[in-house]
Amino acid sequence: MSTEVIGLLGIGALLLLIMLRAPIGLALIFVGLGGTWAMHGWRTVEFIGASSPVHVLTSSTLSVLPLFLLMGNLAVQTGMAKALYRAANAFIGHYPGGLAAGTILASGGFGAICGSSLATVTTVTRISVPEMLRYGYSPQLAAGSVGAGGTLGILIPPSLLMIIYAYLTETSVGRLFAAGIVPGLIAISLYCAAIFIWVRLRPGDGPAQARSGRVEKWAALRAVSGIGLAFVIIMGGIFGGFFSPTEGAGVGAVAVGAIAAFSRTLGWKELFVALRDSAYVSAMIFLMLIGIEFFQYFMEASRLPEAIVVFFTGLDAPPFVVLLMLIGLLVILGCFMDSIAIVLIMTPFLYPIVQDLGYDLIWFGIVMVMVVEIGLMTPPFGINVFVINAMNPEIRLGQAFTGVMPFIAADVVRVALLISLPVLTLWLPGLLFN
Repeated sequence: MSTEVIGLLGIGALLLLIMLRAPIGLALIFVGLGGTWAMHGWRTVEFIGASSPVHVLTSSTLSVLPLFLLMGNLAVQTGMAKALYRAANAFIGHYPGGLAAGTILASGGFGAICGSSLATVTTVTRISVPEMLRYGYSPQLAAGSVGAGGTLGILIPPSLLMIIYAYLTETSVGRLFAAGIVPGLIAISLYCAAIFIWVRLRPGDGPAQARSGRVEKWAALRAVSGIGLAFVIIMGGIFGGFFSPTEGAGVGAVAVGAIAAFSRTLGWKELFVALRDSAYVSAMIFLMLIGIEFFQYFMEASRLPEAIVVFFTGLDAPPFVVLLMLIGLLVILGCFMDSIAIVLIMTPFLYPIVQDLGYDLIWFGIVMVMVVEIGLMTPPFGINVFVINAMNPEIRLGQAFTGVMPFIAADVVRVALLISLPVLTLWLPGLLFN
């Protein structure tokens, strides 16, 4: 049996374990070590078992993960997300569909200090869905706007997926953060456009609310000033060259904690919960990254990635067609797999192909994150939709999936736009880092 066939069998075993709901990190470790043992014996397994965890746990790139997670959890525990939602609604809630658009804006603002889609959709669902239903919004529009807004947590920097992608491809975290800003703003704009088209066609789904007074607007702005200050400190410091992304994560966590303590919203209980949740998610992600180290060694030993690169680059097709094939593969995987699993498993296979085709790895990283985030809304996996349904049982699963369809259409437009015009992605990192 050839090594390439062993590699294919390993991938099949990995996908089977994931479909059986085995923990992704353990599935990667099991397949990686098992495949390496089958080809090279126990001594090699001992070597990579001793070296790979050390390589992951001592990586300076990955040291930002627990710090950004802590920053996001502090924001959740101290009510910053609620302040964002109230501020967005104070300014646009009086328009038809304004509460839904305010949900998108609040999700984007929270994603800018959180970096996690799951944390964003969980937090915003708890705040916004009951409000929209109380004011007469349709379940479809309420679920759709929250499900779409939740995807912004992995696109607008800081993003956990971008950090993982940067680690796997050895690209710059700062450049990826900069490259995600314009696509993130485009995403917010297209989502809001989808909402206003929706309520134009079906006015009863998103009735306008009473206009907020000037006093209420100023109070809402003051409540979110701390979030704006934290974002400016983090991104301004990173892009201005005052500190690295790793240092920026530490500065951001301290800044959010200090702002919350100054506003007297951070107590010992909130601090404990934030630290506990950050440690839990960090452990889960690092276990998966250790697993991908084992799996990558197995794949390299099988020579399967080289065979895949040769196959795709040897196709008698233009590079753009090959790129569309890769994107189509990611969309299909997004219907069945978690976004982190897709990035972990597919990046080592895809980035050599993209590099050989002549495309920029920073640009492809943003495209990959955008395509993967579509999977957060599409059936049958659609984790954002399942979270909304679990937290709001009065919204049926079918209604929630129907509600996200216009936003998936907006995502398709966005991906097509950024593939056609790579300058939209690469202009800002080129300006800041060159």
